[in-house]
Amino acid sequence: MDTGLALQARDVRMEYVDQATGERLLAVDRVDLDIVEGQFVSIVGPSGCGKSTFLKIVNGLFPASEGTIEIRPAAQGVAHAMVFQDSSLFPWYTIVDNIAYGLVCQGVPRKEARARAKPLIDLVSLTGFEKKFPYQLSGGMQQRANLARALTVDPEILLMDEPFAALDAQTRELMQAELLRIWSEASKTVLFITHQIDEAIYLSDRVLVMSARPGRILADITIDLPRPRRLEIKRSPEFIEYADRIWGLISTQLRPESPVAAAS
Repeated sequence: MDTGLALQARDVRMEYVDQATGERLLAVDRVDLDIVEGQFVSIVGPSGCGKSTFLKIVNGLFPASEGTIEIRPAAQGVAHAMVFQDSSLFPWYTIVDNIAYGLVCQGVPRKEARARAKPLIDLVSLTGFEKKFPYQLSGGMQQRANLARALTVDPEILLMDEPFAALDAQTRELMQAELLRIWSEASKTVLFITHQIDEAIYLSDRVLVMSARPGRILADITIDLPRPRRLEIKRSPEFIEYADRIWGLISTQLRPESPVAAAS
């Protein structure tokens, strides 16, 4: 893998058998991708295009039918960590024990794991909530705890699968700004899956647009907007131009029977 790359995918293809029909389906087709260390890269595309499937291949949850995925070996910590749509916190653990869980799984003594989790608790602005249980936190706070749990194991690349999809619109906006702050301070590479075009543009250095299934990369768009970014940038002409361009690409992939396509 080339120097400076955090992730490299070559000719990644994913085919599976529909258990109901026995039909072989192609979900992801010949995806090539390079992500430079420290970049924030998002993938958008029509529903069912294979975005999350590709992320799970990167994570090792699904085996690729063909092709290769290379992630830079971690000098310390782990190669990658995943943040899912659901916060997936253990309800019987306190927040600090949830965040320290990955370290405990690696054999770190619980007391030491809690101490090592403390800086991450501060980073995601959950100081004072360490001894609370997940049900005592809002959805946004739970996702911050989930993000801290992923960062505690010091991943080379952070994989995020629509982590804000279950949040209300206002909380989602605030979490986007919070994620950029955390990303900037943690200096991690991020591969982020979302249905929201504005979310992808706001967060990312690059936005990849996938085709309808089987998923292929239609476009790799560099987002040339200054950082740090305030939420108000979403109302700028430059931002709207990016949104129109990306929506134009996605709309060509919507099937005629799609309710969105019918309404457009």
